Amino acid sequence: MSEVKNKLDFIQWLGPDMSIKILTHLDDPCDLAHVASVSSSWHQFVIENGLCKKLCLKMFPEISGAAHIIEVENMIEPVSNLPGNWECLKRNHKVYAFLAAGFTPSMVSCISEAVIASSTDNYPEESILNTLEPRDRTDFRASYWSSKGESDPSVPETLVYRLNSKLCLVTEIHIQPFEAYFQQGLPLYSSKSVRFRMGRPRYPMELESAIDYLVGDQFIWTYTSPEFPMFQENRLQKFKLPEPVLCIGGVILVELLGRVQKQEMDELFYICISHVQVVGRTLSPTFDVKLHHPSGKCTLNYCPQIDSCMSSTSSSSRGDSSNPSRLRALTSNIMQRGVRRWEQIILGALLGSGNGNAVVDDQ
Repeated sequence: MSEVKNKLDFIQWLGPDMSIKILTHLDDPCDLAHVASVSSSWHQFVIENGLCKKLCLKMFPEISGAAHIIEVENMIEPVSNLPGNWECLKRNHKVYAFLAAGFTPSMVSCISEAVIASSTDNYPEESILNTLEPRDRTDFRASYWSSKGESDPSVPETLVYRLNSKLCLVTEIHIQPFEAYFQQGLPLYSSKSVRFRMGRPRYPMELESAIDYLVGDQFIWTYTSPEFPMFQENRLQKFKLPEPVLCIGGVILVELLGRVQKQEMDELFYICISHVQVVGRTLSPTFDVKLHHPSGKCTLNYCPQIDSCMSSTSSSSRGDSSNPSRLRALTSNIMQRGVRRWEQIILGALLGSGNGNAVVDDQ
């Protein structure tokens, strides 16, 4: 009798409903990968019941309305989307496995680079690039962006940033207005309120032609936030979005609405910002997103060779002690923290070896 019990499959013994309840309480994609690799019947059970999708949506409920399965590995033949269709279920399994493995496990700063401002008073001293510096002064000089002066306080300004990846979960935006500590009375050049848009350029965006994107309808905005009031205070102000937003396209627009402070020397209104920060989850460096313009669909590609390249570079940096430098040490540290070895484990178990890709849609 004991031998018979030892050979019992607990999924069959517990039944599908109880097994699903147990497996959906897993916290890590690695655990689900281990379950799926136990046997062919368990692998089939995981796929048929969409457990990978359930786990992914448990981890990131914000993507529930944005990830639709289009195709996997450039398959051309149509596949029926009927419930229970095995090929369709495998596609769902693969896409949600990618998404669950791809996002960073903790909130990070998401801005990759500052693209352009709607106006700049003194370039490059008061460039938008200064807003990436968390301090309001560096090397004994002020660090901030300033708009051009306007006699009309209702004239808005915009700041455009590119995010670390073309697929980000954004939760908060932080902005610090600039207090002109070198002017009499310490005037604070804040805006009255702020609003945020997220989306993608209609066409591939190059920084050298970024000015074209502020003229005409060059962006497709898939999200517009509520309008948040700004306090006239010299501090980093945090604006939490009503719900985390899945930004497909990796572009964010900061709209600074209304002017408060008039400069004494020219009697014009200005907006000045010392720091902007976007907080959320980005994709791991081992994933890449290819946008299909202008449809809005995007292909999520897994690139294990990037992981290997980063590990190799990190090892060579640690091994080269003939010319140590702070830059090399910092780069090595960043690389080590950015590499997550469990991605290869989960994708090897769930998806097989080699590169893979899946397509999601924001429609």
